[in-house]
Amino acid sequence: MNRILIVEDDEAIAQLESDYLHAQGFEATVAPDGPTGLDKALTGDYALIILDVMLPGMDGFEVLSKVREQRNIPILLVTARKDDVDKIKGLGLGADDYITKPFSPSELAARVKAHIKRYDRLVGAVVPERDVIEIRDLKLDKTSRKLYVSGEEKKLTAREFDLLEFLMTHPNKVYSKQELFEQIWNSDSIGDIATVTVHIKKLREKIEVDRNNPQYIETVWGVGYRFRV
Repeated sequence: MNRILIVEDDEAIAQLESDYLHAQGFEATVAPDGPTGLDKALTGDYALIILDVMLPGMDGFEVLSKVREQRNIPILLVTARKDDVDKIKGLGLGADDYITKPFSPSELAARVKAHIKRYDRLVGAVVPERDVIEIRDLKLDKTSRKLYVSGEEKKLTAREFDLLEFLMTHPNKVYSKQELFEQIWNSDSIGDIATVTVHIKKLREKIEVDRNNPQYIETVWGVGYRFRV
């Protein structure tokens, strides 16, 4: 359920907004003043903020400005002024939209839904899905190039990561040292394939509980290595 933060000092209006949003499937939290609203906005997990301009302790513009320094979240500014002064100032500070009092609860809910959908669509378009391989207690995050063993991060060199990624991507298949050398070192392949053995040893030290009895990277004698799932 999407959580909405309502920063509003008028208790009756805040209750009306909260009740209507709840009826529309949202969970609403109310902050009665600017400082409380700012604290909740920066520490809570909200899908959108409904922010009144006139607030005790700290006005809505200041709250908006401080939130925008740290959070990218849809903010709907609420103003009682009919002219464009508050609207222009609020949009300039980073508000996504504004609504003028008095307004109907259905209009408020419609705008809330529209901005959440728009934000989700934009975030989904720019944030790639993480490419992760998980095999038993190993989690290889290809996006951040990090390895976790039973939840604990293990530091890998670039070559160690590339070698482990290749093996985990092609499980249960046996590769010779020469094949691994050509796959991982490719254009830098003028060298000694013995480096494969060295890198396998280092990987086992980091991922195996007992490197003398490996459960992940197996040696197939006379042939090469295999990653077992």
